[in-house]
Amino acid sequence: MSFVSRRLRLCPAGIPQHIVQRSNNRQICFASDDDIAAYANWLHEAALKYEVLIHAWVFMTNHVHLLVTPQVELASSLMMQYIGRHYVRYFNYKYRRTGTLWEGRYHSNLLQQEHYLLACQRYIELNPVRAKMVADPADYKWSSYRSNALGVKSEMLTPHPVYMSLGR
Repeated sequence: MSFVSRRLRLCPAGIPQHIVQRSNNRQICFASDDDIAAYANWLHEAALKYEVLIHAWVFMTNHVHLLVTPQVELASSLMMQYIGRHYVRYFNYKYRRTGTLWEGRYHSNLLQQEHYLLACQRYIELNPVRAKMVADPADYKWSSYRSNALGVKSEMLTPHPVYMSLGR
């Protein structure tokens, strides 16, 4: 019997990435604000531990979008493994369930050109508007929009230099 291992994910240091993590069968992965706060806490811990800068995020009911830049090779993969281990255990225990929460591995794309980075950040932060959850992105509290666009302090956020070059 032969086993095929997963292909290694390309995770170079210093290159921004768009990460998407979807729940299995589009089920709810955040049933309460406490769930999102727990996920965000582990995300922040993991980003600090593995040296990943977080530029934008949105936590939707059944998926997550992140715009990150790993400072060392493989850091974003290690960050996502850390979150996965902690959050799935928490969610399954809290809701008395078993099994997978996520739809396989998370998806990631490298963003090597500046205009893609800005388009990606806009896509992430406007996700709740497109989903018709809010009319104004500032009304959705589980997104980086308020921090990036309105200057609300966030310990988790490191604005990307390309975004900062636009001025305020």
